[in-house]
Amino acid sequence: MGRPATAPGAARAAGGEATVGDYLALLKPRVMSLVVFTGLAGLVVAPGQLHPLLAGVAILCIAIGAGAAGAINMWYDRDIDAVMSRTCSRPIPRGRVEPAEALGFGVVLSLFSVMLMGLAVNWTAAALLALANGFYVFVYTIWLKRRTPQNIVIGGAAGAFPPMIGWAAVTGGLDVAPLVLFAIIFLWTPPHFWALALYRAGDYARAGVPMLPVVAGPEATRRQMLLYTLVLLPLAPLPSLLGIAGPLYAGLAILLGLLFIACALDVLRDRDPRAPKRMFGFSILYLFLLFAALIVDRGPGHLSSLLPGFAGGVLG
Repeated sequence: MGRPATAPGAARAAGGEATVGDYLALLKPRVMSLVVFTGLAGLVVAPGQLHPLLAGVAILCIAIGAGAAGAINMWYDRDIDAVMSRTCSRPIPRGRVEPAEALGFGVVLSLFSVMLMGLAVNWTAAALLALANGFYVFVYTIWLKRRTPQNIVIGGAAGAFPPMIGWAAVTGGLDVAPLVLFAIIFLWTPPHFWALALYRAGDYARAGVPMLPVVAGPEATRRQMLLYTLVLLPLAPLPSLLGIAGPLYAGLAILLGLLFIACALDVLRDRDPRAPKRMFGFSILYLFLLFAALIVDRGPGHLSSLLPGFAGGVLG
């Protein structure tokens, strides 16, 4: 699908002057919040110490990088965003921000976040941040999204990088544990996003985006969602076996996994269109609670050793 022809100044003439809120909307703040939280979890559970100021910089860079990728995604997808009810109110389709400005905004923020991470924290974390942004923009948005129903399976890897970035910010490298955290988010993404795609299938069909429910149909999508939740069940407790979490996390991971499977079974058996919407909402809660338990299970003592200045003031 080709890019829409937009005359210079046409967007602004149609929608008026852009506000700070419009540029914040380009950053996809709701998506960014979960990305930042999983990145924080990777930073907290990593062995070692990091100065509180540098820890704050690392989290800031993850947030800015994620937002920058979102802005570039909105620039590229402005044509399909305009015809989908879920996205038609975004700043570019509404004519609040010109496409070239959104692209420039995203590119500058992306470069800034990577350079700041490298100069202030370390270049391993910066390289992972650059890889995550590049994967989301070039592999998912430009290459996969409009070409294959497996777009969200492969492209979802971009959203799984933050725990590895947080870990690398502290240690300067990687280990098995952050790779497991990556795998958890990677396997969580398809059932999470396909739940959304099921109750928004008409949107994607109108836009010509080959999401799995549009191409393979609802039944095949429901079966795939259940399969991913089943695979996720034994994977999610692994951080406890690797020593970066304790029994509290393991127990909650199993409970949340069983509830996630129950949601998938509900979607499989129930033709109520609200069932996928309920599963989509629970999937967000699932990931938040899972990574919150990961942070809590490390305890204030570990957080204090990781961020001595910050934790000493807040937790002491």
